[in-house]
Amino acid sequence: MVYFYLRKFSRNSALRYGLCLGALVLTVHVFRTTIPWICSTKPAGDNLNQRAAWLDQAKAIPTGEYNALLSARFERPSIWPNYTLPGWHATYNQQRKLNDVIREALANGKEGLSSANGKQAMQERRERIVAVTKSVWGAYRRDAFGYDEYHPVSHSGTNHTRQGVGYFVADVLDTLWLMGLKEEYAEGRDFLVRHITYDQPGSVSLFETTIRVLGGLLAAFHWSGETDTDLLRLADELGTHLSRSFNTVSGIPPEIAFLQQQQEGHIYAYESSTAEVTTLQLEFRYLAKLTGNHKYREYVDKIMNITFEAPKWDSLVPIYINAVTKRFTGDIIRLGSRGDSYYEYLLKQWLQTRQTESRFRTEYDAAMEGVKKYLAAVSPGQKMTFIGELLSPRSTSPVFSPKMDHLVCFLGGNLALGATQGRSLAEMSPRELTARDREDLVLARQLTETCAHMYFDTVSGLAPEIAYFRWIDPATGIERTFDASTQLVKPHGDILVPALDRHSLLRPETVESLLILWRITGETKWRDYGWRIFQAFEQWARLPHSDDGFANLRDVTVVPPQHDDKMETFFVSETLKYLFLLFSDSDTVPLSRYVFTTEAHPLPHFTWDHI
Repeated sequence: MVYFYLRKFSRNSALRYGLCLGALVLTVHVFRTTIPWICSTKPAGDNLNQRAAWLDQAKAIPTGEYNALLSARFERPSIWPNYTLPGWHATYNQQRKLNDVIREALANGKEGLSSANGKQAMQERRERIVAVTKSVWGAYRRDAFGYDEYHPVSHSGTNHTRQGVGYFVADVLDTLWLMGLKEEYAEGRDFLVRHITYDQPGSVSLFETTIRVLGGLLAAFHWSGETDTDLLRLADELGTHLSRSFNTVSGIPPEIAFLQQQQEGHIYAYESSTAEVTTLQLEFRYLAKLTGNHKYREYVDKIMNITFEAPKWDSLVPIYINAVTKRFTGDIIRLGSRGDSYYEYLLKQWLQTRQTESRFRTEYDAAMEGVKKYLAAVSPGQKMTFIGELLSPRSTSPVFSPKMDHLVCFLGGNLALGATQGRSLAEMSPRELTARDREDLVLARQLTETCAHMYFDTVSGLAPEIAYFRWIDPATGIERTFDASTQLVKPHGDILVPALDRHSLLRPETVESLLILWRITGETKWRDYGWRIFQAFEQWARLPHSDDGFANLRDVTVVPPQHDDKMETFFVSETLKYLFLLFSDSDTVPLSRYVFTTEAHPLPHFTWDHI
C-alpha cells in the first residue's frame, strides 16, 4: 500500500526507487513499533498503569490505516482533470513528532498543563492582558461610550443606525465578565438593557450583528448565571427582528437586515456570501434552546439543508450562494473571507449539540478531505504549510493561488478541535485517534506554525491581513513569479505581501489556534508564541498615550507603523479574550464543554431535549 501510494506520485524511476526504499524502511520501523499497539492487553487498572499503557501505545504510527486513507483520497478521480494536485500529506517525520508530542502530554498529565512555565508567570501575563482590556474599555468609555464603532485616534464613535444597536458593548461584554472586570461589565450591561431597542428603523449586516451582538448577549446571559432575564429578553427581541430576513423564497437571507421590515410577503435576495449565511447557526440554535422558540432553529437549519443538497466540488464550495437557484456561485474557492466560517461551523454545530447530529461531522470531514487534496501546499524554502485558493473552479483547469488570508489561521485550531473534540492528549488513549485524527493534528500544528511566522517574519512582529507564499507549480516545476509590489517580509523567506495587504486589523485567528493547540497538546511553544504576539500588539498597536487605547495598523512591514482611526470590536471580544484564556487554567471555559462562536463567544454544549 505504501509503495502503491508513492508510485502514484513519482515521475521517474530513480525517484520511485528511492521513495520505495524509504517506504520499506518505514514499514520495518512501523512493524517494530506497532506490535505493542496491536498486542497490548494490559488492563487499565489505576491511573499509573493506564498512563504507562498509553505511553506504550504512543510509540506506534498507524501506517497501514494512513496509507489506506491516502489511497482513497488520491485514487479518487479529480473533478478537475487538468489540475495537478499539490499532493500534501503528513510526512513520516511529522508523524513521529506527533508521537513525541503525545508522549510528552501523557508524561506531564493534566496537572502538567496547568503548571508548565510557572503559575506565577502565567498569572502575571493574565494580569497584563486584563490591564490592557481595562485600558481599552476606559478609552472607549471616555471617547465613545454607547456607540457601535470606536475611532480611538479622533476620540469619537459612530453608529450603524441612528440610535445604535449596542454593537461594541454587546460584543465585549462576556470578555469583561471572564476577566473579572465586573464593574465594567455592569456598566455595559446596564447600558444595553436601559438604552438599546431593536424596534427601530435602519439596516444592519445580518451576519455581523448576529455574531457580535446576538452572540455577545447570549454569552453574557450564560456566563452571568443564566438569571439575567433582561439580557435574554434583549437577545430574543434582536432575534425576532433579524429573523425576518429569512422570509425569502428559498429561506436564504440577504446580507442586509432591516430591523423594521415593512414589506409584505417575501423579501428579495439574490446572491449572498456563503460564510455569512452559514455562520448564523450556533447563535440562533442556542437562542432557540433558551427561549423554546423552535422557529429560530428552523430558519438556520433550512439554510444548512440547502447547502447540503447543493452541488459541490469535492465538498468544497465557492464563496457565494444564489438565493433563487439555491446553488453555489462565484469563481473562487477559499477558506478566507466569505468562505472561512462555513467550514468552521460544520464542525461546531456537531459539537454544540454534543455530537448528536452526525450530518454536520460527515460534511465537515468530507470538506477537510477536499482541503487537503486540492488546497494544502508547502513552500519550497522555509517549508511552510499553507492553504491556498482555487480560481475558476467551474473550468476544467482551475488555477491554484498561493494566497492565504490571516482569516484562514482559524483552521489550525479547528482541525485540532475536530481531532480530539476538545479533549487534551494527556487525558485520552492514543488508540482513540484515528489516522485522520492524527493527520488533522499534524496539519493543525504545521499550519499554526506558518501563521505564527506570518507575525514573526515581519519587522513589526505583527501579521499582515493577507500573505502570499513562494510556491513551485507541481505541473511544471517552475516557481511562481510575483510583481515588484509584492515584497518578501523576510530576506530569503517564503512569505510575500502586496502593498495593499500589509495592514493589520489586530485579528484573532492565530491566537485562537494557539489557545486550542496549547489546551490539546500541552506544548509550551504555543504559549510562548502568544506572548510574543501580545507584546508586539502592545508595542505597535497601542496609541502614543497609554490611556488612548489601541488602533489598527496600516503597514506591518515598517516600523513604526501608522495607525488607522479604527479599532475593531473583535480585538477585545476575540483577540484579547483568547490571549487571556491562553494563559489561564484549562478548566476556564473547557473546550470539551463549550464551543466558541466565530466571534469567540463561548456557548455551552446542549441537546435538543424538551424543545
